[in-house]
Amino acid sequence: MNAWQQFTLTHVPLQDWRSGSYLHRSIVGILRSWRQSSLLIQWADQIAAVLLSLIFVLAPFVSSTLIGLLLVACGGFWLLVTLTDIRDQAKLTSVHLLVLLYWGIATVATAASPVKSAAFVGWTKLTLYLLMFALAARVLRSPRIRTWMIAIYLHVALLVSVYGLRQWFFGATALATWVDPESPLSKTTRVYSYLGNPNLLAGYLLPAIAFSAMAIFAWRGWIPKVLALTMLLVNMACLILTFSRGGWIGLLALVVTLLVLLVYWLSIQLPPFWRMWSLPILLVGMLSVLILAILFVEPVRDRVLSIFAGRGDSSNNFRINVWLAVIDMIRDRPILGIGPGNTAFNRIYPLYQQPKYTALSAYSVLLEIAVETGLIGFFCFVWLIIVMLSQGLTQLQRLRQHNHREGFWLMAAIAIVVGMLAHGTVDTVWYRPEVSTLWWLTVALIAGYLNASVSEPNPGNSTVATQQY
Repeated sequence: MNAWQQFTLTHVPLQDWRSGSYLHRSIVGILRSWRQSSLLIQWADQIAAVLLSLIFVLAPFVSSTLIGLLLVACGGFWLLVTLTDIRDQAKLTSVHLLVLLYWGIATVATAASPVKSAAFVGWTKLTLYLLMFALAARVLRSPRIRTWMIAIYLHVALLVSVYGLRQWFFGATALATWVDPESPLSKTTRVYSYLGNPNLLAGYLLPAIAFSAMAIFAWRGWIPKVLALTMLLVNMACLILTFSRGGWIGLLALVVTLLVLLVYWLSIQLPPFWRMWSLPILLVGMLSVLILAILFVEPVRDRVLSIFAGRGDSSNNFRINVWLAVIDMIRDRPILGIGPGNTAFNRIYPLYQQPKYTALSAYSVLLEIAVETGLIGFFCFVWLIIVMLSQGLTQLQRLRQHNHREGFWLMAAIAIVVGMLAHGTVDTVWYRPEVSTLWWLTVALIAGYLNASVSEPNPGNSTVATQQY
């Protein structure tokens, strides 16, 4: 157990590191004398929440360039707040440390890249995402801001899903060859809403499904709960109608994780029979619905069976050929990879690709990380995931003991990590701004729960908890 706790950084002495770190002492708080007289800094968390909210409001509708400018603004504001922060209030977590370690590995990989200028472009994008994470992790310690930002994203996602459903009922022109032209699904509409790609839309909606499901429990009042249920049904319907196989795999992993966590959360209130049998009944029921859909809904059956068609499906065949080329790339540069970003990938991949199988990415997040930052970066990323899930579950257990309503958002975040990883195993929409910002928001959400004290009234509990969670 001690070895596991050390591996997951459960008891890492961050306070001692902070007090002994020259970098921390020389940067954090050097402008704190300006803090008392600055109205801007006194409203820092609220301003940061507005900047972050703008990203999630605009992401599905605007160009990546504008999102990049907002990320620059978030990074600049985080730097300003850090320089004026009170040192004792600058909270770090083990998640922060591993994110910083991953950034350091990506930095070294950029310096060692055979295409340094191209890798620098990817490094810049990664840095902007991580600065957004740092700012979000700071403000998401507040339950009010946390609930606000989740609500903002859910309302935008509802608009995106409604437009997607409209495409299903009224038709939509395919903007690319998303299915095998010889497949029975070649004439089937795959919705893509404002995002222009059904796989990207599926990745965008996965977090919305988790958050809307938990909003049913977290939001107070019947009207908000009905709204949350409506969001859940609309988002799930829209994701299913993308006919994204990776999205469906991610949805299945996400729903199973949510059910397990929800039953665990509610088990202390359930009678002994339901405590033992509620999860098996729910999983069997979900499996029955899935089997019935495969048996009686032809488009679903064709799409699911194509997953197991191997090279018999053109999309499968394309991905397999890309994966084999990427594995060769990893084999040639196994330590630090080729450097981060799709620009570096596009410079190196043509040297390995099989004829007629051009690709913009590795079509697998895990392979993409390994090819960009080598096995060192890959193991660091896996370590980050393990620490997030382990410490997230530990905090969830503490919240459960006090029946704290904020635990529902933490369950959603854990399920999102699992669902997006499952989807990312066979796709790389993760690297698009619409999805990447949601991933780092989720990581920041989990980090925000670590070492954060409940200092605000709990909306779902008349008693204010004062313990650390």
